[in-house]
Amino acid sequence: MDDVIISKAITQSFTDEFMNYLDVDVAIAGAGPSGLTAGYYLARKGIKTVIYERKLSIGGGMWGGGMMFNRIVVQDEARPILDEMGVATVEYEPGYYVADAVATVSALGYQCIKAGARIFNLVSVEDVMIREDDRVAGLVLNWSAVGMANLHVDPLSMKSRFVIDATGHDAEVCRIVARKIGARLNTSTGEVVGEKPMWAEHGERDLVAKVGEVYPGLLASGMAVNAVYGYPRMGPIFGGMLISGKQVAELTAELLK
Repeated sequence: MDDVIISKAITQSFTDEFMNYLDVDVAIAGAGPSGLTAGYYLARKGIKTVIYERKLSIGGGMWGGGMMFNRIVVQDEARPILDEMGVATVEYEPGYYVADAVATVSALGYQCIKAGARIFNLVSVEDVMIREDDRVAGLVLNWSAVGMANLHVDPLSMKSRFVIDATGHDAEVCRIVARKIGARLNTSTGEVVGEKPMWAEHGERDLVAKVGEVYPGLLASGMAVNAVYGYPRMGPIFGGMLISGKQVAELTAELLK
């Protein structure tokens, strides 16, 4: 085995793909359950989609289920998405289904990539690009390790027609837009309101009701929606996150027409 050939194969193949995805239709920040679901449904429509995940692993908090009991719960409305991904579910009570958290994340990641989306992990979104028409037109990226080490290393930029904030509780991209350019988001305060304490019923209902564009060119999905609008968190029921990922994909596909 030639060590240099191995190194060249890794470096060249990664660089070629990374460069190919510096200009896309949709860029998703966050490879949690809503981001992966959105990536799957967008890519399946032939839409050029890239997902950036700041951590080494994808899946967000889904791996641990509830309090490290690696099971998740979904409701009737979300079960067809897991069926489509090939994830087995077991009915616990009428309307409530249990799924293996590890199997679910693995299936979401595999199906997302198989559909044609590309995922780059260990890459953080540190800024957005705003252009003359005052809309989000891309993301500014850096290696996550750069931020962790507090190094002063300039980032790189990529262009996309739409950006989806799927960063979860922090709603990081929406906060960047509100903070750095003083933009008024589509919320009651014009800013990220911040999520409320856990209340699964309301959190799930409000999440799927408000998926959409929060600023020109920028949409929110998953827990980012609850954080942006000030809705409750919902804990280890993940149906709303899956449904919101599918919803945001369908909405973005319409906006791209």
